[in-house]
Amino acid sequence: MSPGGSMVEAANGRLQRVSLHARVTLLAAFCVAGVVAVVSLGAYMTVSSNLHSQMEENLRQRAQAAVTAPKVNNDVAEIPGAFLAAGDIRIGVLDTDTGKISYPKGAVAPPIQPADFDVARGLSTENFWTDTRTGFQVLTLPYGDGQAMVIAQSMKGLNTTLGKLSVVLFVISGLGVLVAAAAGTAVARTGLRPVQRLTEATERVANTGDLRPIPVSGDDELALLSQRFNSMLGALAESQERQRRLVADAGHELRTPLTSMRTNLELLLASERPGAPTLSDEDKAEINADVRAQLDELTQLIGDLVELAREDAPQFVHEPVDLVEVVERALDRAKRRATGDVDFRVRLQPWTLLGDSSALERAVMNLLDNAVKFSPPGGVVRLDLAQLGDGSAVIEVADSGTGIADADLPHVFERFYRSQEARTLPGSGLGLAIVKQVAERHGGAAYAGRAPEGGALFTLRLPGRPAPLPAPNPVSPSSNPG
Repeated sequence: MSPGGSMVEAANGRLQRVSLHARVTLLAAFCVAGVVAVVSLGAYMTVSSNLHSQMEENLRQRAQAAVTAPKVNNDVAEIPGAFLAAGDIRIGVLDTDTGKISYPKGAVAPPIQPADFDVARGLSTENFWTDTRTGFQVLTLPYGDGQAMVIAQSMKGLNTTLGKLSVVLFVISGLGVLVAAAAGTAVARTGLRPVQRLTEATERVANTGDLRPIPVSGDDELALLSQRFNSMLGALAESQERQRRLVADAGHELRTPLTSMRTNLELLLASERPGAPTLSDEDKAEINADVRAQLDELTQLIGDLVELAREDAPQFVHEPVDLVEVVERALDRAKRRATGDVDFRVRLQPWTLLGDSSALERAVMNLLDNAVKFSPPGGVVRLDLAQLGDGSAVIEVADSGTGIADADLPHVFERFYRSQEARTLPGSGLGLAIVKQVAERHGGAAYAGRAPEGGALFTLRLPGRPAPLPAPNPVSPSSNPG
């Protein structure tokens, strides 16, 4: 790595260690300093150029007037040198014959250079230059044969004015930078207050688990960030509440079969002790049947809890799913698990979507198991997969049971909710909750209502598109009867 690259990386590292508050202040100060510097430099250069132009024009006018003025003869032999010394110019006549410059007594000769003799000889029309040693601007013009008029004007007043101007601009620039730094500090303190609140809220959540939202004011980007942070806190609080309810409800549901199983096992163990009353074979068989039923109930409950936890976890399965195949697999499993004489009437239309085929199969199987459980012997379970024409399809499962009471309809998809009629039937109360979660995870919805047959009707609505029909197999020439 080159030394230049190392220096840049080191500078970037030092800048990243500076707080955002300090960076905003420095940025404001640097920006204002740059703008003030450019404006001050432009103002100084403009004023300097104008003053120099005015001075040059004034010198030319005075030189032209001195050259064209007629010569005057009088009896005055001498004049006080203070007359010329009181002015800001020096004047003299350069003669090529003598090679010297003539100037009034008591005054100071103007500065000259070799180019001034070229003007006296008529080789050039003028010579304008600045003598940096004495601080005079000098203009030389032709003045008769072999002579030139040399006039010099002091730049002391001009330099004094420009010096004062530079001091004023420097002071103003410094004050502007200080004001900009103060304004940057105020803006940073005010603008970064939402960020500070977010930092404090993050530390509070990390240390205490308190998910209270933070106050939001304004409608700028930082306010929007605060709103999104509050939304995140709300989603996290809702997730924690769901987990708490799930654990509480699961503990409540597990307590009943565990208590019953413990009672039966203690009864069996007590009957085996010496001197204890023995149980008849019929009682033992009944207790064994109860224990097996409770084990089955526990197994189903634990399986549903695992499935529900898996559905709660963020999963993003995006694979093409043929919904007809999913429904047929679920139907085969439901038929094998059905204990009563139930007739299945099925109508399926082709439909495909992107999703999780195993989760969809579990949801359809839960609906079918629920329909079989509430159908009377010899009842009918209707299963339809139909296209709606709006980019979605519905799976309808209807039974021929007594239906769902109006008071139970709003709660059938809640976890562990069981109607009064279903409390005596096997089940965990989680099957329909799994159906709802599967539907929502695939961008759909689940509904409950009454079927035209009089029983319950459950509808699973899913997005997707119609599946293409399979192409017909071509008939080979060898199979042609002709």
